Amino acid sequence: MGALDGLVIADFGRVLAGPYATMLLGDLGAEVVKVERPGVGDDTRRWGPPWVGDESSYFLGVNRNKLPMSLDLSGPEGLAEARRLVERADVVVENFMPGTMDRLGLGYEEVRAINPGIVYASITGFGGHNDLPGYDLLIQAVGGLMSITGPDAATPTKVGVAVVDVITGMHAALGILAALRHRDRTGEGQRVEVNLLSSLLSALANQTSGYVSAGVVPSAMGNRHPSIAPYELFATADRPLILAVGNDRQFGSLCKVLGLVDLATDECYATNTARVANRDALVAALEATLVTRTADEWFADLTAERVPCGPLNDIADAVALAERLGLAPVVEIDDPRRDAPLRQIANPIRLSATPATYRSAPPKLA
Repeated sequence: MGALDGLVIADFGRVLAGPYATMLLGDLGAEVVKVERPGVGDDTRRWGPPWVGDESSYFLGVNRNKLPMSLDLSGPEGLAEARRLVERADVVVENFMPGTMDRLGLGYEEVRAINPGIVYASITGFGGHNDLPGYDLLIQAVGGLMSITGPDAATPTKVGVAVVDVITGMHAALGILAALRHRDRTGEGQRVEVNLLSSLLSALANQTSGYVSAGVVPSAMGNRHPSIAPYELFATADRPLILAVGNDRQFGSLCKVLGLVDLATDECYATNTARVANRDALVAALEATLVTRTADEWFADLTAERVPCGPLNDIADAVALAERLGLAPVVEIDDPRRDAPLRQIANPIRLSATPATYRSAPPKLA
């Protein structure tokens, strides 16, 4: 049995944040009913390449373990069926523009009237502001993420995945589970609201903390860290190597492996504060030695001394590393509609008694 067996989720989510949240819950046993427009479906069904046959790999990546339901919410029959679904559901998830579900008669107050125990999760871009569309790239820009990402302040750069949507989806799933825990104790449902901008500001962690608590507005530093050194990308004899040295012990071990033991006691580098202040000279000294051997050779020797480091991998390398470490990053889902099992990235949550299951491939569009 899954941890969430018996839980019914009415999934009105689209694109990434909502579908990612409901897929995580579906992997853990919930029955997720994905509501889509007949003949059109989720926008991501058309977001390709890459394609798997005639299906978008984007859509496939966030919609497994879901039952299909095609409903025309602009007509009375579709709305009636949607009301029957939310009446029997434990959870509703939606990420329409604010006010849309209210106009359809499927807003929180209407659903709570027929289903008092409902946990109703709304995902928006900016809270209740329906004049601001919530696209991940837009949030990365206006939310400050692009200002601290990239080689320098003159080159604002987006993260290479819709990370704000993913973070918000995780926040939504966490909020839903917290609300369900409250309902288990009291029988009372509630509304869960998350938005992309607030999720990003929370996830910016030390960067937003540095601003709100110390008044420091950060800017892009490339691969460097504002508060730690050495903590960046270094050249080697073949490909780049990341060093992520977080304390003085690790720095001493790094210097030992590199044959630069005098650096560990030099007052310019003996403490992290000193290393940050003298970062440029430190980087030059380290890189002069690092370029004499390959990244994999340094990786092996430095890891043996517990120095956090690693070569710069592409996605294929990353999956291969996880496989070598026994993390089982890829699962295969049998589906009679396809010629071969569908390969997907596994749910990262490991539960010893009620592990994630992969019961069904993403639904075809009805």
